[in-house]
Amino acid sequence: MSLSPRIQTLRWGQVEAESLGVQRDVKLWPGGGRAWDWRETGTRHVPGVQLADLTELLQHGAEIVVLSRGMDLVLQVPAETLDALRQLGVAVHVLETREAAKLYNTLAEAGQRVGGVFHSTC
Repeated sequence: MSLSPRIQTLRWGQVEAESLGVQRDVKLWPGGGRAWDWRETGTRHVPGVQLADLTELLQHGAEIVVLSRGMDLVLQVPAETLDALRQLGVAVHVLETREAAKLYNTLAEAGQRVGGVFHSTC
């Protein structure tokens, strides 16, 4: 079982995760992660995080997903995204980015199959 990489540092505009270096926004999953480029799926602050943003997390076996809403809670998470995750049997948590990172790290350190998307600004 591959562990989910931990978030090492987090500050406005920067997320540093194990083996990924510093990125603006990141996607993390069991065994890896990468920069989260919103342009790939057309994500905007509203309506927010789409299921398409989370496909890689699920493909890599995430059973728990942590969604960050940004430092100022500007990024939205539509009900459709939450409903789709729950229908797939995935536990989901939606939090401000600093709180999301804390929960994610706690779950990762406990060996849970956790994934997450982290927005480091607004």
